[in-house]
Amino acid sequence: MIKKILKKLDKSLLLIMKLTLYLILMALFFWIMSFENRPLLVLSRTMGSTILTFTIVGALFLRIYGTYDIGRRKSKPIIYSLVLAVIFTDIVTYLELMIMNTITPDIGAFRLTSIEWLLLTIVVQIAVIILYTYAGNALYFYAHDPEPCCIIASTEDGVRRVMCGINKYKKQYKVEHVVHYKKKTLYQFIDETHAVFLCEIPAVERENIINYCYENKKNIYYTPEIADVVESNAENYLLDDISVFNYNVKSLSLEQRFLKRTLDLVLVILMGIVSSPIWIVSAIAIKSYDHGSILFKQKRATLNGRVFEVYKFRTMKENVENRSVTKDDDRITPPGKILRKIRMDELPQLLNILKGDMSFVGPRPEMMENVTAYTEDLPEFKYRLRVKAGLTGYAQIAGKYNTTPKDKLMMDLLYIEHYSIWKDIQLLFQTAIVFLKADSTEAFDTGNKITFDEFEEEE
Repeated sequence: MIKKILKKLDKSLLLIMKLTLYLILMALFFWIMSFENRPLLVLSRTMGSTILTFTIVGALFLRIYGTYDIGRRKSKPIIYSLVLAVIFTDIVTYLELMIMNTITPDIGAFRLTSIEWLLLTIVVQIAVIILYTYAGNALYFYAHDPEPCCIIASTEDGVRRVMCGINKYKKQYKVEHVVHYKKKTLYQFIDETHAVFLCEIPAVERENIINYCYENKKNIYYTPEIADVVESNAENYLLDDISVFNYNVKSLSLEQRFLKRTLDLVLVILMGIVSSPIWIVSAIAIKSYDHGSILFKQKRATLNGRVFEVYKFRTMKENVENRSVTKDDDRITPPGKILRKIRMDELPQLLNILKGDMSFVGPRPEMMENVTAYTEDLPEFKYRLRVKAGLTGYAQIAGKYNTTPKDKLMMDLLYIEHYSIWKDIQLLFQTAIVFLKADSTEAFDTGNKITFDEFEEEE
């Protein structure tokens, strides 16, 4: 009975929970900071401007990092997103409050005060976010059973790709059937489920399956192909009385290139200054371990396929085989394990950005061996070279080290096709999430192959 009520109030309850959480976080900031800033609790210009700042800045960072979307994501990713959003919101609002205090007669000059109360505010807010998120997801999954789903694919590799993702969301999805798209009884399997996952299905067959799912109100998930990426950036255009989608092939404009390069140079200077202690400590640790070289150089591909030498802190023993890292790789040195774990081995790429070989945001520069191998199997892989390689990017943030080449390609193409300077700024802020994800540096695992007893093609 309770489950049915919760399901009926699903959207309304979620909206109420979101608003309640955001109001609690704002109330905590005002309450705790008011211990040394009394105007925050009195109708005043300080109170009004601080509420406005917290609301606008909070909405901006929630858009960057993600909202309280329980049921859609696991608890930890939601917590990471909300914690980063509230920390940045608190800092900006705190600075605004300190500026407002300069007009107070007994304070006068600008100064940073109440820092201990700000830190206490953040700690209490994080505790509330953690409790609220776990409680929200627990309530959601109490009311909603895992969605029965069917995986339809053309190859076992395609099934593995989807299954690896679904297996991490067992509370959201329950795989009932895994079938080949040519199976004669395919639509019977679809009828028995609520959602359908499609992977690497030929265009005509995929369209037929999607039409059937749409007609029968089945939720649809499908891995994108090049045509889908192109369509996602197309505009609806009326050709007389005919509705068409129009996609214009274009590269970055002169203004976009100028803004992107300006942003790169400003960030290189700032990051170089801030990260200088890490450079020193890393160099000493690497040199002390085996007295070898500090920097590692390797040929990579960037804009239009131009080859350059990427710089990284050396994390492996010298004179070892050059290949992608695997699980428990014995080539990695002890200092290298730490640098790779905290992602600081990439720091010397600031030099590549300064030289113009790379940008802060863009597709990850792959090893030349990988570019050749991936392009042979996936000719479209060359499309990611339409922009400069990047230190961070959509694929680096959303994906992992061992994400498949095709999935990396689709994420990179989505970035390229939807490029804007705002998107670069958004991805730069989202990069902070990478440091919190335990699986972002997950290496290639050559074992644990998956078998599918239900996977069979109709003869």
